Amino acid sequence: GERITNWCPRCQTALSDLEVDHEETQGSLWYVRYPLIDDAGNPTGEHITVATTRPETIVGDTGVAVNPEDDRGKHLIGRRALLPIIERPIPIVGDDAVEAEFGTGAVKVTPGHDPTDFEIGARHGLPVIVAMDKEAKMNEHAGPYNGLDRYEARKLIVADFDRLGLLDKVEPHTSAIGHCSR
Repeated sequence: GERITNWCPRCQTALSDLEVDHEETQGSLWYVRYPLIDDAGNPTGEHITVATTRPETIVGDTGVAVNPEDDRGKHLIGRRALLPIIERPIPIVGDDAVEAEFGTGAVKVTPGHDPTDFEIGARHGLPVIVAMDKEAKMNEHAGPYNGLDRYEARKLIVADFDRLGLLDKVEPHTSAIGHCSR
C-alpha cells in the first residue's frame, strides 16, 4: 500500500530515517480559517481555524481533525469545511492523534504530505492527494499554484489567505525540520 517516505528533491531519492538529520529551525505558525458549509455546500458564516507550519500543503488537505475530547472542536465533528482557494469540501473528523494544546486544537489533514496525517486519513477513509512533484514543485493538484516551487507557493498561498480575510495571525515557531544527510 501507499506510505509516506522521506524524499530528497535534490538527490531525487527516498531516504531512510537514518539518512535524515532533524534540525531546529525558526519558522512560522500560520493560523488560517476554513469556512464551514452545510449539507448542500452553502456557507454557514462559521469557520474553523487551523494552525500550520506548512501552508504550501494546504492544497492537498482532505480533512480537518480535532481531538474528540476537546470542547473547542468536538461539536464540529461530522460537519464539513470548504478548503479555500481549491474549494474542495472536506470533512471534520475526531481523532485522538490531535494534540489539543497545539495551535487551535484543530489541524489540517494532508495525508499525502505528513506521516501523522497519513495515519489519520487512513483511519477516517480520507483521500491521499500529493500536491508536489519529485522536485518539490507544486503539481496539477495545487490549482493556481501548479508549477511553482514550494516556497514561492507558500508565499502566494499565505498572501491569498490574507487577501481573502482568512489569515488570522502568524506567530514565530520552532520546528525540527528533516534535512538530507547526504
